[in-house]
Amino acid sequence: MDTGNCSSTNEFILLGITKDPAIKVVLFSSFLALYLATLMANVGMITLIRMDAQLHTPMYIFLSHLSFSDLCYSTAVGPKMLLDLISKNKSIPFAGCALQLFIFCMFTDAECMLLAVMALDRYKAISNPLLYAVDMSSKLRSQLLAAVYLVGITDALVHTSLTFRLCFCGSNEINHFFCDIPPLLLISCSDIQVNELAIFIVFGFIELSTISGVLISYCYIISSVLKIRSAEGRFKAFSTCASHLTAVAIFQGTMLFMYFRPSSSYSLDQDKMTSLFYTLVIPMLNPLIYSQRNKDVKASIKKLKSKSLI
Repeated sequence: MDTGNCSSTNEFILLGITKDPAIKVVLFSSFLALYLATLMANVGMITLIRMDAQLHTPMYIFLSHLSFSDLCYSTAVGPKMLLDLISKNKSIPFAGCALQLFIFCMFTDAECMLLAVMALDRYKAISNPLLYAVDMSSKLRSQLLAAVYLVGITDALVHTSLTFRLCFCGSNEINHFFCDIPPLLLISCSDIQVNELAIFIVFGFIELSTISGVLISYCYIISSVLKIRSAEGRFKAFSTCASHLTAVAIFQGTMLFMYFRPSSSYSLDQDKMTSLFYTLVIPMLNPLIYSQRNKDVKASIKKLKSKSLI
């Protein structure tokens, strides 16, 4: 990197999703509704799990952390994006951009890890239900959660420090609605080979390890379920995994498409649409998927409603 020609950049300009004023009004209304739904759904899920003692099991404790991750990374992006849709000033300070990227990377990585941990939890619950509470002890849960957030923080530090050591000596306009790595690399005038290698190695390792963990866990789950003699028992066991599998497929599929597609197929407009999906839609879908497909959550919601009516 030639630091001699590197001028300081105090702020960036987020160009956002569109420049059309008429579309902005529609988008603001739609995205505000999505963000409020995300906020209510995830805060509601965390509150529900905390209030109902029957949900104080490993699976729901991990689910509350999944909701927390969804809430954090959507909040890192959503409010600023909404503000930019109705404001003429679309600037974001250099430090604010770095902070936004750090929070986003940390909690998306934490979500990847949590989905793998939840697959392990389902394997323990199905393969040996009598020893489930012993196998998934509070000590093991704490260790797994500590590892989840440690990986998230480490990866976020790596990518944030590598991205913001670059020179931005040309335009400071980011053709995106938040500070993500690919659009920042596009406006850098430095050599970005190290950054691209870091994305491939670090993101690749996290994706490979989490997807492998999920697949291995479900191989064991399927093996355990097939040993159950009754069809009703097999259906019940599989149904407990349906919500988790749906969440994994949606989240991991989107992340793989976003960061590991060929560079020749890269499109900023396509990138924005995909980013909108995993920053606003997925965080809203996760609590809905778990609440609609899980009888314990449904029962807890009904119990809470009945108490509020008394």
